[in-house]
Amino acid sequence: MRVWIDPNADVDEIKEQIKAINRELYERLLKIDPSDDFFKHMVKPLRSSIRVNTLKAEVDKVRENLENIITGEVPWCREGFFVNTDDFGRIPEHQLGIIFSQEASSMIPPVVMDPEPGMKVLDIAAAPGAKTTQIAQYMENEGCIVANDVKHSRINILISNLQKCGVLIAKVTDKDGRFFGRFGERFDAVLVDAPCSNMGMIRKNYKNIKLWRLRDCYGLSRLQKELLVAAYKAVKPGGVVVYSTCTLEPMENEEVVDYILRNTDAEIEDIDLPLRRTKPFLEFEGRKYVGEVKKCLRIHPQDNDTEGFFVAKLRKP
Repeated sequence: MRVWIDPNADVDEIKEQIKAINRELYERLLKIDPSDDFFKHMVKPLRSSIRVNTLKAEVDKVRENLENIITGEVPWCREGFFVNTDDFGRIPEHQLGIIFSQEASSMIPPVVMDPEPGMKVLDIAAAPGAKTTQIAQYMENEGCIVANDVKHSRINILISNLQKCGVLIAKVTDKDGRFFGRFGERFDAVLVDAPCSNMGMIRKNYKNIKLWRLRDCYGLSRLQKELLVAAYKAVKPGGVVVYSTCTLEPMENEEVVDYILRNTDAEIEDIDLPLRRTKPFLEFEGRKYVGEVKKCLRIHPQDNDTEGFFVAKLRKP
């Protein structure tokens, strides 16, 4: 499927192009953020970025070796850098697992989780493994990570990335993530990087414009709530659950967090990172969310010139 948008067109033409491809999406985007800057960045080509794998190399040394392609630092991740290439096949450090190609906003959830060596961590939807390998490096390969994914077809790439990055503490499983709800209070931290409608990834691949359907969001929202409840059951008292998506749809973001806050004793924490953000929705299409939802991290593409992203940090008292 090939979908083309001219990112150099003026904003009115960009809007017309999106409307012509998927009117339903266009009307939804207007409700989420009608600003011209938002629509320009939704189709602006995405900057490439990498994360240094500290299990294999020191950040400063890699930065020195790759100074010819590094264009800047990712402010919220000391191992993250923006680069001026997407041809990673020609970079030996990539083939050796010394660096990992990872979108800058995708680095946020492990930073927010802040795992420590010796922990037991569950990554409930782990493939292809970017965040799993990032968690492992913060744990310094000490402890245990259960790296799970429901799609058997994605397990091989997950295992490959874990091996390439030198992760020694991961146990790979291929279960429906809701399965882990039966393991009550076993994990110190859980990541729910949930399957979503990919609205935030439009600038990475324009085919997401054509593929997006509002009807899919209803089913995804139900699944996300069930995954988050399972994760909350699985985490120990005092433990952390990080919920994240690469969509901007409130039904899959604020509504899911609102659900867990209303139906459990979960507490939500502020996320203090050096980045720009958009205020979370406290009401959308007549549905009101609890005030604590304001602590979620909602990132629109124009905020930091990244993908659209959403993160919430929950703690079990």
